[in-house]
Amino acid sequence: MTLSPSRLAMVPFVSVHDMMKIVNETGVAETIAAIADRIEADFLRWEDFDKVARVPSHSEEGVIELMPTSDGEFYGFKYVNGHPANMARGFQTVTAFGVLARVDNGYPVMLTEMTVLTALRTAAMSVVAARHLAPKGARVMAMIGNGAQCEFQALGFHHCLGIEEVRLYDIDPEATAKAARNLSRTGLRVVPCTTAEEAIAGAQIITTCTADKKQATILSDNMVGAGVHLNAIGGDCPGKTELHRDILLRSDIFVEYPPQTRVEGEIQQLDPDHPVTELWRVIDGQVPGRRTDSQITLFDSVGFATEDFSALRHIYGELQRTGHYLDLDMLADPDDPRDLFGMVARADGAGD
Repeated sequence: MTLSPSRLAMVPFVSVHDMMKIVNETGVAETIAAIADRIEADFLRWEDFDKVARVPSHSEEGVIELMPTSDGEFYGFKYVNGHPANMARGFQTVTAFGVLARVDNGYPVMLTEMTVLTALRTAAMSVVAARHLAPKGARVMAMIGNGAQCEFQALGFHHCLGIEEVRLYDIDPEATAKAARNLSRTGLRVVPCTTAEEAIAGAQIITTCTADKKQATILSDNMVGAGVHLNAIGGDCPGKTELHRDILLRSDIFVEYPPQTRVEGEIQQLDPDHPVTELWRVIDGQVPGRRTDSQITLFDSVGFATEDFSALRHIYGELQRTGHYLDLDMLADPDDPRDLFGMVARADGAGD
């Protein structure tokens, strides 16, 4: 006798292979745009979500985090790590997976890789912020830090915001060369640079995306002129920052969720009551974003659970459309919900 799992035991699983098939069917830039639209729509219903800062477990080597939220209909969480020394040991700096579940019965409806999806989501979130904060007509972007996130940011800004030139700098010339190769056929004008100062020359948008888990000065105060928009996306845990404090004091600062950003973001360098603006309020029209041509706007991005929820919801819709997933026998489903033991005992003789 063979005991077959029931339909209710199955949970769709999106592997890395399936995720790449889903993304490539639509296009990387187009997927970033779709996730950006969903993030923005979810920010417009900000008060529907449970909100809590991510739950971190820090070690000397890095951090492992859980990022949960719910809108009352679905519950989602992401497991993600950040280990800056991993690359030198042959591992990825960041890996992730996520779960989406129904609230009404608690059953998961999708288990998915989120290493690729987080890269897409991070670029999408930067796009959303820049829509409301960057100078109108911006065409030149500087990418300081040319690691795994670099190309996604460049493609998202090219496709969604009309960026025509991306200027690349990394302390590792091989990272810059890699990014330049990957972006060579995208329609972007790609300019590899040998210093951060060279990279930001003429840029209206500056994105910092470095991985060192320490307080660093990727940009000093004298490097940032009036009128630019900064996306600071590399700092995302206590003690890890990228910008000189004086840049923050000259900028209008926008954040996702202040209780999390004050611990993890660039603003951990400032007084706990330093004024910041929640980005959802700008998107909702409650407060202005960019007001003047000379204003320096800073999106102090650390990544928040609602953004991952938006990405999970997008992929859930895509897997239903494309069929790119595997069914996993994940949930015990005995004929009698009270007789879990009996199901186990019967399975012992199933091969007889």
